[in-house]
Order: sequence, then C-alpha cells, then structure tokens
Amino acid sequence: MQQSPEEARRDAAEDAQWSRPECQAWTGTLLLGTCLLYCARVSMPICTVSMSQDFGWNKKEAGIVLSSFFWGYCLTQIVGGHLGDRIGGEKVILLSASAWGFITAATPLLAHLGSAQLVFMTFSRILTGLLQGVYFPALTSLLSQKVRESERAFTYSTVGAGSQFGTLVTGAVGSLLLDWYGWQSVFYLSGGLTLLWVYYVYRYLLSEQDLILALSVLAQGLPVARHSRVPWRQLFRKPSIWAAIFSQLSAACSFFILLSWLPTFFKETYPSSKGWVFNVVPWLVAIPASVLSGFLSDHLISQGYRTITVRKFMQVMGLGLSSVFALCLGHTSSFCKSVFFASASIGLQTFNHSGVSVNIQDLAPSCAGVLFGEDRSTW
Repeated sequence: MQQSPEEARRDAAEDAQWSRPECQAWTGTLLLGTCLLYCARVSMPICTVSMSQDFGWNKKEAGIVLSSFFWGYCLTQIVGGHLGDRIGGEKVILLSASAWGFITAATPLLAHLGSAQLVFMTFSRILTGLLQGVYFPALTSLLSQKVRESERAFTYSTVGAGSQFGTLVTGAVGSLLLDWYGWQSVFYLSGGLTLLWVYYVYRYLLSEQDLILALSVLAQGLPVARHSRVPWRQLFRKPSIWAAIFSQLSAACSFFILLSWLPTFFKETYPSSKGWVFNVVPWLVAIPASVLSGFLSDHLISQGYRTITVRKFMQVMGLGLSSVFALCLGHTSSFCKSVFFASASIGLQTFNHSGVSVNIQDLAPSCAGVLFGEDRSTW
C-alpha cells in the first residue's frame, strides 16, 4: 500500500532524528556552545568599568556601548530561525559562532585602531548582537527537527542552562583576569574558547560537504526545500500561536527586569550585604532548576500525560509561581528571605524552557526556528 505524502514526510522526519548517542553528544556540545555564547556576551559588561577608565567614557557613553548589543540582537531573530529551517540550525550556529568568536577575540585590537574607541566598540557590539541573535532561533529549529518530542524539554532545558553557567563562569574567571592581566584578557579568553569550540564541531560533528552546501545556498540565495515557505496567515489564525508570543514576551520582561535591577535592589536595600551572594546564588540555583524542569517534563509525558498539559503546567510554574516570589521581594526586610525569593523566582523562570520554548517546536516543527525568532523579536 502506497504511503500518503503526509505519512512519507513524517517518516522522513523521524529518520532524520538523532540517535541517542548522537543526541547526547550534541546536547553536551550545544550546552558548551550556549555557555560560550554568554561568556562572549557578558565580557563587555564585566570590562566596562575598566575600559571606561582607560578611554575616559562617562556613564552615558558606557551605556551606549552596553545597549548597542541589543540593537543588533533584535534584528536577526527571524533571519536566524528562517536560515535554521532552510539549511539546518547546526550550520547557522557554527557559522555565526566562528564570526562572533573572532570579533570577541579581536575586540582589544579594535579598541586601539584609532582614537574613536567609542565608535569602534559600539560597532563591534552591534555586530556581535547581529551574529548572536541567530543562535536561539537556529537552536530551536535544530532541536525541533532532530530531537524526539518526548525528549525535547530535557534537551532544551539542559542546553539552556548554559546561559546561567556562562554568566557565572565569566563573572568569576573574568574578575580574576581583570585583576591579573587587564580587561583585554577577558576578550581573548572568551573569543579564543569560542573558536576552539567551532573547530571541534567542524572537525567531529559536521561533514565538510554539508557545510560547503550550506555556504553555497547562502551565497546563491537558493531554496533548500520545496516546503520552505512559512504559512504566516495560517499560523497567526491560531490562538495557541498568540498565546506563545505573549508568553515569550512576559517571560522576557520578568527575566530581564531581574537580571538588570536585582543588583541595584540589593545594594540599595541592604547596603552592607556581600555582592557575591546576591550576584551568584540565584544563578547557581537556576542551573539545576533548568535541568530538573526538563527531566520532570519529559518524565510526565512518558507517564502518559498529554504533552500540551505538561507544557501548560511548566509555563504556569515558569511565569505564575516565579512572579509570586518576585513580588515577595518588595515585601520583606530580611536579606536572607530576599535572596531566597530572588533565587526561587529566577530558578522557576527556567521552567519556561520546558514550556513555551519547546511548545513552539510542538506547534510548528517545520518552521519552529523562524516562529521562535518572531516571538523573540517582540522582546
């Protein structure tokens, strides 16, 4: 009996999925890649004070350099997802990582090209943002095509934990490098490690033929698949798509509010408190919480619970319960309780990795990357 086109397409998608050893190898590699992504991203914030002293920047000029990253970051979300759906997310990640790794390592050299350090640093941060903006949409596209539905939450949450781990590593190691060797060493290390990671992926996980094909597609602008057009009108008629968009927006707002203002809150409310406590403890909690959320999600699905029910439960934890703890921050005068509330809120926010982040892959696996990018561009 001849298969229908839909059944043939489904079988082809299953054949393209990673085996368990391949999935484990790629999960560890992408976890490290996400860690290095954030190492490169937070290198500038860590070095801003020292660079401001060297170049005579005031707070406004330093703020321009720091914010310029997001000027580029918000522009390539949809592009990254679209390219991931067309040529493969792993190839997009590899090509962009090689570029942002080189720019990060070359930042000290760019800073001394001339007297206009502010212009060069702003331009380099915009370019870094453009290149890093493709990472998570391409990652979403990759996992939606290569990972089984029952394992997506754990895989995505494990890879996503690299963001907290990278922030912690750069904060700790970067502070030591600043004291010992100056701000230039932070960029050399994070950029150099990224380039080593790129070489490893190219050498052991990707075939040269596939990468050359991807480059030729990018150069010629040719479609890879016949079904590459995104059905935007059909997608935006679904209430579930709009729910995912608003969930992403809400999750981003709550996360970046805590990321940006938590240090200021503790410094102003508890002037004598130790900075390493409130700057480190919440992010240490977030790493195992992210992995736990993925494990719990996949376990519930394997026990027979409906996928959509599990995704909703994780989202309630990631948005609802985490917001309750965030609100409690403003209603206590105890430093220990404040650290607990902040840690609980940030830790629970990682449950979003097993909620809306993978739910997009469930809703539209063939165009998950570009849809995820569209959601993130609303940030």
